[in-house]
Amino acid sequence: MTVDEPRTPEGAPASEGPRGESGEPAEGDEPQGPDPAPGRSGEEDPSALRIEELILGSERQYTAFQAARAAGVSMELASRFWRAMGFADVGQARALTEADVLALRRLSGLVEAGLLSETMAMQVARSTGQTTSRLADWQIDSFLMGLTEPPEPGMTRNEVTYPLVQLLLPELEEFLVYVWRRQLAAATGRVVQAKDDEETVDRRQAIGFADLAGFTRLSRRLEDEEVGELVEAFETMAADLVAAHGGRLIKALGDEILYVAEEAATAAEIGVRLIETMANDETMPELRVGIAFGTMTTRMGDVFGSTVNLASRLTSIAPKDGVLVDGALRAELISAGEAPESEKESEGLGEGRFRFALQPLYQRPVRGFGVVEPWLLRRR
Repeated sequence: MTVDEPRTPEGAPASEGPRGESGEPAEGDEPQGPDPAPGRSGEEDPSALRIEELILGSERQYTAFQAARAAGVSMELASRFWRAMGFADVGQARALTEADVLALRRLSGLVEAGLLSETMAMQVARSTGQTTSRLADWQIDSFLMGLTEPPEPGMTRNEVTYPLVQLLLPELEEFLVYVWRRQLAAATGRVVQAKDDEETVDRRQAIGFADLAGFTRLSRRLEDEEVGELVEAFETMAADLVAAHGGRLIKALGDEILYVAEEAATAAEIGVRLIETMANDETMPELRVGIAFGTMTTRMGDVFGSTVNLASRLTSIAPKDGVLVDGALRAELISAGEAPESEKESEGLGEGRFRFALQPLYQRPVRGFGVVEPWLLRRR
C-alpha cells in the first residue's frame, strides 16, 4: 500500500507541496505519479474487475494515500495494516475501495480506544489475513473451479462465474460468520474455564502429531493429482476424527497433522483411532503418532514450546501404525484411571477396568531432549 515518492527524470525527488504537522502531504496535495501500472487497473480484464466489484461491494476509487487520508490514519500505519493482511503494495494505482477505508478506520479505532494495542491490532490483521487467504484459495481451487466449468460449448468461464458468485456470495458469507462465531464461543469458553490467568497463554495440554510413513517415497510413484487426493482424504479423515472426539486440529501440513486436547485420555483416544482407521483403509500408507503432555504457548492459533517439539520427535521414532507417548502423558493416563501403572496391577480387575495399555520401550537419545524413555500406547 506504499506510495512511491515521485521523482524527476534525473532521479531527484520531485517538488513536494506543503506538508501538514504529521509530515504527510497537506489536503489537496497528494503526490502525483504515473498512470496505474499495467495489471493493476485499466489494463485488467473488464469481466475480472466486474467480479471483483461484486465481491467487494464497491468499485476501485482510492489510491493508497487517499484511503489512508479518508480513514484518518498515517500512511505508515495503513501500509503496515495492509501488508499484515497479506496484500502487496499498490503504489499509486487507484486500487482500493470504500471497504478498505472502513477496515482501516475500524482497526485504527480499536487502537485509539485502547481496546487493542498496535501490536495486537497487527496480530489481528496478520492472523485473519493468513487464515482467510488459505480459505479463499481452497474455495477457488477446489470449489469454484469445478462449478464454473462452462456447461455449453462456446461459453466462457467468466460468463458462468459472475451469476454463480452472485448466488453463492451471501450464503457463503453468512456461513463463514456462523462458523467463526461458533469457534469464537468455543475458544472463549476454554479461556474462561482456565484455572488461572497464566494457563490461558501457557497451558498444560496434550499435543499429538500424526505423520504418514513413507509419504515422500510414495509421492514419487503417484501422479500429482493422486497425491493431492491422498492428502485431502487423510486431512479430511483426521480433521473429522479429531473434532468428533473432543480435540482441536491446529494445522495440517500435507502428510502430517498437529492436534491438541485438554485431557491426556482424549489425545490418546484420538491417536489410537487414527491408527485403527488408517489400518482399515488399504489405499492409505501406515501412520506414526507421537503424543506428549505439558506446557505449551499459543500464538495466532498455533502452538509452540518444548512439549510440541517432544511430540514431534516421538512421531519420528514411532513404529509404523504405532503411538508413542512420553512419561508425562503416561502419568496423566494412570492418574485418571485410564491405564494401569503396570500389567500386574491390571490382573484380576477385568478387561473393562482400563482403556489403554502402556509398554515401555528402550530408552534412546532424542535430539534436544537427551535420553528419553518412550511408551508404546495401545488399546486394551
